[in-house]
Amino acid sequence: MVRYSEWKDVLEHSWDQVAQAFWRRYPNPESVHVLSEDTLSREVRDGKLYTKRLFTKTNIPPKWAERIISSRVVKILEESVVDPKEKQITTYTRNIGYTKVMNIVEKVVYKVSDEDASLTVAERSAWVESKMFGLSRAIEAFGIDRFRKNTQKAVNGFSYVLNNMFPKTEVISQEDSVNSSSSVSGKEKLMDAAKKATHLAKTKAETIYASASYQPSQT
Repeated sequence: MVRYSEWKDVLEHSWDQVAQAFWRRYPNPESVHVLSEDTLSREVRDGKLYTKRLFTKTNIPPKWAERIISSRVVKILEESVVDPKEKQITTYTRNIGYTKVMNIVEKVVYKVSDEDASLTVAERSAWVESKMFGLSRAIEAFGIDRFRKNTQKAVNGFSYVLNNMFPKTEVISQEDSVNSSSSVSGKEKLMDAAKKATHLAKTKAETIYASASYQPSQT
């Protein structure tokens, strides 16, 4: 039996930015488990870029799998197709080794959001299969759950790279600037008027005090 799951993630950057950052996903704070990255092949066919990359990652197995899986290092093959005309990136990843215990295949399609052209949607599909007799269902359920958790870390890491490559700056409109200047100018006028009023009141008080205190000399 094969477990299947699908979901969507939204990246708050344009597709062009995602296409540039896609090749620089590592390193990031969420990718300490990625040990190496190697490009196996790359070619352009029919205006599309086809790439194969091999990743070496650490994968700590659960307690129940320690007797089955002797190594904590796993190889991941990523095959991608970049279509600049359609603005779409399609990737397929799968583990190499221990496929009898658990075989995971993931498909991701990065494309422009239908709701907002400034955003990119990542449509994910995952297939998990185990051929371990008597344990396959439990292993497949575990695989889907762990895969979802690891995917969230991958999304967070990718977003970190995107935010560093393309930082968003706060733009202040001319109207806001004028309103701000007017507000500051108004405050300055009020403060100046208050100072003048205080000075005038002080002057009048001194005059009144001097008149009350003045006594004519006796002749």
